[in-house]
Amino acid sequence: MTENLKRLTEQGVSIWLDDISRERLRSGNLAQLVRDKHVVGVTSNPTIFASALSKGDAYADQLHDLKVRGVDVGEAVRAITTYDIRWACDVLRPVYDASGGVDGRVSIEVDPRLARDTERTIAEARALWWLVDRPNLFIKIPATVEGLPAITAALSEGISVNVTLIFSLERYRAVMDAWLAGLEGAKAKGLDLSAVESVASFFVSRVDTEIDKRLDAIGTDAAKALKGKAAVANARLAYAAFEDVVNSARWQALRSAGARPQRPLWASTGTKNPAYPDTLYVDELVTAGTVNTMPEKTLDATADHGQIKGDTVRSFYEDAWNTMAALKEAGIDYDDVVRVLEDEGVEKFEASWNELLETVSAELKKA
Repeated sequence: MTENLKRLTEQGVSIWLDDISRERLRSGNLAQLVRDKHVVGVTSNPTIFASALSKGDAYADQLHDLKVRGVDVGEAVRAITTYDIRWACDVLRPVYDASGGVDGRVSIEVDPRLARDTERTIAEARALWWLVDRPNLFIKIPATVEGLPAITAALSEGISVNVTLIFSLERYRAVMDAWLAGLEGAKAKGLDLSAVESVASFFVSRVDTEIDKRLDAIGTDAAKALKGKAAVANARLAYAAFEDVVNSARWQALRSAGARPQRPLWASTGTKNPAYPDTLYVDELVTAGTVNTMPEKTLDATADHGQIKGDTVRSFYEDAWNTMAALKEAGIDYDDVVRVLEDEGVEKFEASWNELLETVSAELKKA
């Protein structure tokens, strides 16, 4: 059952789980996934925490104590989420040590309501970094225009960052520029660059969801023939952009000083359209030096019937450019697509955070 996951790992793809819960931690399930299913990292988001809180009694004692102490809901959310993240960091610490600090990482998200506020994002990133206090932590900062200087500031202070909510190639290049600037700032302060890690989370499935909807509206046979092709093409071109940067003199100077690459991370890799193979965004995005963060359902599907055929990115750049050209010819406005996706992404993240606040508030009342 795990041979496919082993092959994926051998191709240089780090397998991370896109889920966390206290029940998963206290039952030993996360440790089991690390041991048996090649999981070497964890990502989280407010929706995941809200779901975890609404099931079972794993949080009951902490909720009771928070209620007795009269803690407000915002601080309660911080206490609950950082507790789980700290625990997960400890579970993943042996992986972190064995990989020299590359993997064994656990991500926690800055309050997404701050996505358009640079200074407050920086302050929140610092607060989460201090609260969790683990070297294998990643702070998730969205790749909004306002998020870019926050990414640079955090990295320059030695805070490892998972840049999230990336859809467009242009924004991804700006993210890599912000990352390089952050490392340059850290270097100027005399920090150990090898300890400052980063990944760039390029969202995949949502691109197909939005573009497929537009292709259906166009309605031509040529348009319909392009369905399900945009997301993979977009991600492959992102990797081409990554290669351009790591071949640059600017990066080489940082690498010589001990810095490590900001790995592309494929996020949102569970397929939304049941007509597509459920391992599509794993099978078609295999290349060394990347991360694929999967919901457990996608992890299990990959283990069961994934098609790991070797590198499926580097040899397909021309195909990817041709796909993007065909989409443009069919009437797809790429710039509008990625703008809509970013705006919707921020809105969804905010809605998830509000859902988490409401869930914690309700649980506090019941505690």
